[in-house]
Amino acid sequence: MDLSRIASSVQHIAEVIASVIKVDVTIVDHKLNRIAATGCYVEQIGTRLNENSVFSYALQQGEGFMIENPGEHGACLRCTEKMHCREYAQVCCPIKIEKKVIGVIGLIAFSREQKHAVLHNKDNLMEFLNRMSDLIAAKLVEEEKTERIKLLARELETILDAVDSGIIAVNQEGRCIHFNRKAEEFFGIGEGLLERMKIQQLLENISFEELLKKRCRLTNKEFAYYRDGHRMRGIFNANPILMENEAVGIVFSFMKISEALKTVNDITTGMIETSLENIIGNSSCLVRVKKEAERAAQSTSTILIQGESGTGKELFARAIHYHSSRRKEPFIPINCAAIPEQLLESELFGYEEGAFTGAKRGGKSGKFELANRGTIFLDEIGDMPLHLQTKLLRVLQESVIEKVGAKDYISINVRVIAATNKNLEEKVNDGEFRKDLFYRLNVIPINIPPLRDRQEDIPILVKALLEKCNRKLEKNVKGMDSNALSRLITYPWPGNVRELENTIEYAVNMCSGEKIVDGDLPNRLKRKEIVSMIFREENMIMPIKELERQEIQKALKAFGGSKQAIDKAAEVLGISRATLYRKMKDYQL
Repeated sequence: MDLSRIASSVQHIAEVIASVIKVDVTIVDHKLNRIAATGCYVEQIGTRLNENSVFSYALQQGEGFMIENPGEHGACLRCTEKMHCREYAQVCCPIKIEKKVIGVIGLIAFSREQKHAVLHNKDNLMEFLNRMSDLIAAKLVEEEKTERIKLLARELETILDAVDSGIIAVNQEGRCIHFNRKAEEFFGIGEGLLERMKIQQLLENISFEELLKKRCRLTNKEFAYYRDGHRMRGIFNANPILMENEAVGIVFSFMKISEALKTVNDITTGMIETSLENIIGNSSCLVRVKKEAERAAQSTSTILIQGESGTGKELFARAIHYHSSRRKEPFIPINCAAIPEQLLESELFGYEEGAFTGAKRGGKSGKFELANRGTIFLDEIGDMPLHLQTKLLRVLQESVIEKVGAKDYISINVRVIAATNKNLEEKVNDGEFRKDLFYRLNVIPINIPPLRDRQEDIPILVKALLEKCNRKLEKNVKGMDSNALSRLITYPWPGNVRELENTIEYAVNMCSGEKIVDGDLPNRLKRKEIVSMIFREENMIMPIKELERQEIQKALKAFGGSKQAIDKAAEVLGISRATLYRKMKDYQL
């Protein structure tokens, strides 16, 4: 605490005291430096007093006193000038901050008239000097606090402008005392205008005084800002600036919700990009599906991808997103079957603070909000509970979401791609899936063929997967012999491409030569020539869907492809004509 910091204010107070009391005034700091003076001592401002002076005694005692007879008072005993003292009286009043003496106010009478002015009303004089002392102390405390805030601002200045968040530091009145360029851009305020504003003008719904009083730290608090046509939703953090356990200001950091979500998405999904060219295969059925996906990518309509487990439904969803106008925006996948039913709603739509026991402070954004302006991929949509199907239907119809525990809706712009390995029409008929939601999702249907229907793609897939496993396992397997490859081509692959990838990884691990041979393949591919027999032996057990496909194929072959023939085939198969047409499409017959 150095009085020289407020020398001009101290000099002004010294002059006020002198004009009231009509005596000369000297004010020294705790090192006996003369900070201010009036009368004959003005020219000595800046000099240092003797350590045996009366002022030194006052600093040590820490209490105010009067010297009515100079030379006789205890304060005069060590003074080297006591035998030649020209003073008629003197008053000393210490300046204190929290009981620490930081200086002394001294009044010196050089005449009998001045002595009388000093002594005729002692009590009122000491009270007046005490108040002046408190005023100087308060000025210094205020200056110290201001200087500390400025110092903090200077220390941070070199990094603030490099931060992606808007930063604003405010004082105890809420006035903006420091900010970075991002803050001006964030609020759409011209250069130099922000320093004339208070934080209450930017965050209208906060209680700044309460925030300062409680010294609260806030994180990820949402707010809406509207000013002169500039509209946006953002989040802010608030951290109090504490000086000696007192909040003297607050530092706010701001980020647009869209930027915060984009940061999350860049970290979680930004590195995964898939184009249709990355989907391996040249079979006619796969080429047809890829063309359908490419056309679907140009639309904003919802897509329903159907296919068996392991056929690459998410791969197609990512490729559709990659080829769409939303390519630079987030792609958010969520598996509706992998999340417990009681948590799925909050995962999809988010929740507000206090929405339920254990809710995260500040609430949480859901997957739909994370996917705003981008694409959300709802895998295993057939396992979504009925009550959430209703909420999803509202999202598709009105483009709004409602967080758990919220009172307001949030507008979103999300392209929905759903996927399932189940027959949703059957689930609709069984009352397990909403018919209206099915129609909303099935605007653009895409059916991915199983691997057994595109056997010509297997050699190409094997080559690509072999390269991938070599990199992963740091091996150098150069290929696969013809017998092993033939076994892979004739195997039915109930697990599709995912099963094939696992098989190749197993074989690479087992391979001890340059090429994979029969002995390196898993046992399930080698049992009693199951690979070549599984589709030809009538007594062999095969998947129900394969049986259905074969029986429909038989009926079509028997009755032909005319409208009447289709009716007859449906009658013999015991299904409706519409169901037959759908199954023909599913099985690509």
